[in-house]
Amino acid sequence: MILSASPRPVSRVWRFALCAAISLTVFSCGGDGGGDPLNVGGSGSSTTTPAASNVVALIVDSGPSGTSSPDVNTLFTTVTLCVPGSTTNCQTIDHIQIDTASSGLRILSSALTLSLPVQQSENGDSLVECAQFVDGYSWGPVGLADVKISGETASNTPVQVIGSPNFTNVPADCSATGPAEDTVAQFGANGIIGVGVFTQDCGTNCVSNADYGYYYACSSTACQETTVATANQVTDPVTLFSTDNNGVIIQLASVAAAGAATVSGSMTFGIDTQSNNASGNQTVLKVDPIYGQFTTKFNGQDFTASVLDTGSNGYFFDDGSIQQCTSSNISDFYCPSSTLDLTATLQGENGTSVNVDFSIADAENLGADDATLVAFSNLGGPYPGTTPTFDWGLPFFYGRTVYTAFQSATTSVGSGPYVAF
Repeated sequence: MILSASPRPVSRVWRFALCAAISLTVFSCGGDGGGDPLNVGGSGSSTTTPAASNVVALIVDSGPSGTSSPDVNTLFTTVTLCVPGSTTNCQTIDHIQIDTASSGLRILSSALTLSLPVQQSENGDSLVECAQFVDGYSWGPVGLADVKISGETASNTPVQVIGSPNFTNVPADCSATGPAEDTVAQFGANGIIGVGVFTQDCGTNCVSNADYGYYYACSSTACQETTVATANQVTDPVTLFSTDNNGVIIQLASVAAAGAATVSGSMTFGIDTQSNNASGNQTVLKVDPIYGQFTTKFNGQDFTASVLDTGSNGYFFDDGSIQQCTSSNISDFYCPSSTLDLTATLQGENGTSVNVDFSIADAENLGADDATLVAFSNLGGPYPGTTPTFDWGLPFFYGRTVYTAFQSATTSVGSGPYVAF
């Protein structure tokens, strides 16, 4: 998922919906006064997590109830939110998407039953955020919550509550970026947790500049763009853990070429902080400290804005020699006459490079014989933008152990930000 016109990438380039065989579709201000609670409704449920306190279970499946059709290549976990300081006023919510190319936790208001305090802007109004994705936007206030994942806790964490009924008047410079993604059906998940290389979703850019279209100060009658201190921005909860807070390790089972109905895996918090998250002989690719990107060399082109991105459910890159699909609902994806076995070279800012093999299959025929299949290792399409981007989406992670070291992180194999596998 890449955030449109942002100082940093936020993932969710595309979301695919699965219908019958496979139907791939594009994934697709006012307020109630500063400091009021988020009065929203909904429900969630928990899933079984591994025993280690710094490990949480992950799953690729058909998605949460409330979506119009099953999700494809979408990675989920479960989180628990509590009203700050409370150990009893809590809610566990499943089907929270994992995204390694964005930062911060965002919850759909329809999946939330808690009343969370709203973060205040610098002028005392409610702080509200516009998350502008390539294919649309999500609007909602910044609430404060204690976030618990497995045995780890991040206290008083700023989180975005998407689609809150108390904040329904969206500024034109937010809504003009595309269709709203403010419901579970539109979003394809009960929320999303960004565990990319950066601590906040905007960082120092939004401290001194209000023109990025991220944050707004909203009174009961109007909203205006505002600067916001880093501590008040939507923040990756993992960076606020008392320990195991310098990165994450995602490990997923492999997926056969024909696809799978579910894929299991885990996310381990911390790198070189415990015996279960030690660095090994993985290839370390340093990413640039401003955008969190590296270079992919493919087909004679340098894709300098490349990312490893669980939030995108395919490989997204431009190659005019690969046939695009012609059916109207999947025209944004590749449909080669036969599966293509390809190779690209990933190169980090540290000069380290590694060759990666991958495949692109005919998107129109994926899952055609079995509607229960939602995980595919060979799904891809052209990148929807002009930046030279190679988005290594969730298929890249199947059968791999992938490390994401946060900015300023210290590990035995180097300092962050970096990715490794």
